[in-house]
Amino acid sequence: MIDGPSVAKALAECGITHVIWIPDSTTGNWDPALSAHPDLKLIRVCREGEAFGVAAGLLLGGRKPIIIIQCTGLFESGDSLRNFIHDLKLPLFCLIGLRNYHSYQQGRTSDTCPAFAESILQAWRIPYVILEQSAPAEASAEALKSAYLQALNEKRAGVAFLAE
Repeated sequence: MIDGPSVAKALAECGITHVIWIPDSTTGNWDPALSAHPDLKLIRVCREGEAFGVAAGLLLGGRKPIIIIQCTGLFESGDSLRNFIHDLKLPLFCLIGLRNYHSYQQGRTSDTCPAFAESILQAWRIPYVILEQSAPAEASAEALKSAYLQALNEKRAGVAFLAE
């Protein structure tokens, strides 16, 4: 299972300078590691749509931000995401907690977040990967780095879903 120190190390190795986030029950546990890392500046925002505006400003200012939110925040921030990624063509990258992913796949929950989150990214033509919580921390961190660096290399937006 990916943990705070693994995430902080992976983000720093990618050259990420700022983490803009609204932590959820899983990513909130990463706060001590992200806060303590000397190469990362943590910015807590009030709304997910605000996270995209802050990240866009940082990107335009020459920084390398990442947005960390939950799937319900993806829904809330749709217009901001659409505007910054498609209209302004900013290569923003997000790590999004995909709550109840496995329970939904097994038919054990009526939570529709997993179904709609993937469908929304497909409709908006945003490439994504799914990071499995069952994978070892190092493997998930490497998959996150790979997805981020590929998006950076291709000068496009991208998402890594954290299957919760």
